[in-house]
Amino acid sequence: MTPLTVRPVTTPSQVDLDPGRDYPLAARRPELLKTPTGKRLDELTMAAVLAGEVAPEDLRIAPETLRLQAQIAERVGRPQLAQNFRRAAELTALPDELVLSIYNSLRPRASTKAKLGEIADELESKYSATLCAQLVREAADVYERRDILAREDGR
Repeated sequence: MTPLTVRPVTTPSQVDLDPGRDYPLAARRPELLKTPTGKRLDELTMAAVLAGEVAPEDLRIAPETLRLQAQIAERVGRPQLAQNFRRAAELTALPDELVLSIYNSLRPRASTKAKLGEIADELESKYSATLCAQLVREAADVYERRDILAREDGR
């Protein structure tokens, strides 16, 4: 009897992707992609939907998928796109209403610098969304330099 070889389980974040070989991920590496609830892509079928086996949460993108996309973007020389994917991965942990509220708060003259600082602090402390918090702080600094922050006195 031949002894079993035990291989360590590789998580998607441990995968070293090659854009030429692995992209698009859904076609070439579907085993790496799962829904936030853990379903595989091949489990998302019309039959499963009709049988009530697919919930709305199954149709959301998982943060790990966004991190894999970031890895691909970085490898093809698109660092800004990679950062956007990483921030999007952080945003998956936030309630939709909060994402929309932050979006509205980032409009020119919609928030004071203090309010943007509070948003950044909440992103970091409550959601561990450090990249998003950094972006909000950067926006506050740029808005201040361009004089497009809301005024403290409300005018």
